Order: sequence, then structure tokens, then C-alpha cells
Amino acid sequence: MELSEDVPPARPAATVVVFRRNADGGPPELLLLERSGTMAFAGGATVFPGGAVDKADREFASRAPGAAALDPDDAAARVAAVRETLEESGLIIGVKGTVTADRAIAARQRLLAGDSLGMILAAEGWSIDWDSLVPFARWWPRHREIRVYDTRFYLADVGTGALDLVVDATENRHLFWATARAALDFADSGRIKVIFPTRRNLERLAQWPDFNAARAHALATPIRTISPWMEQRQGVPWLVIPADAGYPVDGEPLESAARG
Repeated sequence: MELSEDVPPARPAATVVVFRRNADGGPPELLLLERSGTMAFAGGATVFPGGAVDKADREFASRAPGAAALDPDDAAARVAAVRETLEESGLIIGVKGTVTADRAIAARQRLLAGDSLGMILAAEGWSIDWDSLVPFARWWPRHREIRVYDTRFYLADVGTGALDLVVDATENRHLFWATARAALDFADSGRIKVIFPTRRNLERLAQWPDFNAARAHALATPIRTISPWMEQRQGVPWLVIPADAGYPVDGEPLESAARG
């Protein structure tokens, strides 16, 4: 597999790493979703919540209070992160206002019924809390044989717990919380499948003892757009990323790298 400039235009997307405090006092737990095996992209893989940025996300971001201080693409991606997390898990993140389990359930039902996120926020008296969605990374693979997404990653924190979670059975088949280290152990033992970007981000997240430390690291690390490439290392083809982009591991043998 080689990098190519002759690829379809990338579709903007957003992914959010949702943290909650570990009840046992250990490292924070992260929300993970196992995608349906029938999905064309990353079928059967365990991923963070997220999805493509749509037209309504852009329209809402263009007029939402506080969005003018952000790059328009960044603002639209943050809106998509909130919407996709609600749709896929029933969890409300990235908003200002009072959130209860019942209100989150009702909001998700309205979203699935076709209401826009903007309509739901207005009805509930919520607004986007832009600063609670912390930019973490940006990945844009440029390979011909996979779907091309330009994905912005964000961090968000739900504190001491989470509201009721409900799997989106059309795209996902399982939701669970796990520390970054535990998720990597699950992948190594074959209990879950993780694609190359997810593994690199789990390795990066496993370095930090709590959300605040991860947030400080994210804010102090300039975001580079990461487009993995293949190179030879001691005669073995590897899939790699820049060594100075904030990641403790910059690649793995191509043979073991799951790419979606």
C-alpha cells in the first residue's frame, strides 16, 4: 500500500474520546463502541464515538453562539462530535445546561426521529460548550483502497460517571468503558479489533493518569494532520506516522496494522 495523491476527496469527520473517572481510583475509563461487522468502514472494529460531519452540523455551527471564535471546519466538527455521541450512545457531552438521564433519552429519540441537533438544543435550553471539547488530533489517511475521512479527534470528560447508554444497533453492537491500557490488552488478546489510528491513540492516551493530564498534553501539543505512510524498517514494511506528533509509538509492521 502506498500513499497516493489520486484519492477521492476526504469527507470531514469527528471523533470524541469520552473520559469518565474510574470508580476504583485507577486511570480514567474511555467510552468505546464495537462497530457492526456489516459496516463498510471499520466493520467489527472497536472505535471511539464519531462520524461524518454533515450539512446540518455546518449550518448550525455557522450561527451558534461562540462558534465565530473557531475555525468553521473545527466548529462544525465539534457539533458533529456532540451529535454522533448522542446518536451512537445516548450520552450528552459538550453542552451547557442541565442534563438528566430522562432528558438525554428523549433527546436521542428526537435525533433518531429526524430532528436536528440545533432543534434539540434549543428545545432543551442547552448550548454547545465549545471549550469542553478539547482538540487532540487530526488523521487523514491518503490511501486508495480505503474510504477517505479527514477526522478531527476531541477529548471530553463526563466526570464521576455516565448517564444511561444505549447502543445504536444500526451501526454498533456493543458499548463499554475501559481504560486505554485495558483496551490495548483486549486487542492484543484478540478480544477486540482496533484499527491503526485507534491503536496509536490508545497508546497515547494510556500515558496519562487522568483527564486533566490528557487535556494539558493535548493543549500543549501542536496538532499535525497525520497521513500514515509505508516505509521499510530492517527489510520489513511498516505503516508509520511522524515521530514528533505526540505519539509514543510511531508505527507497526504493515502485516499487523488493521486499516479498516
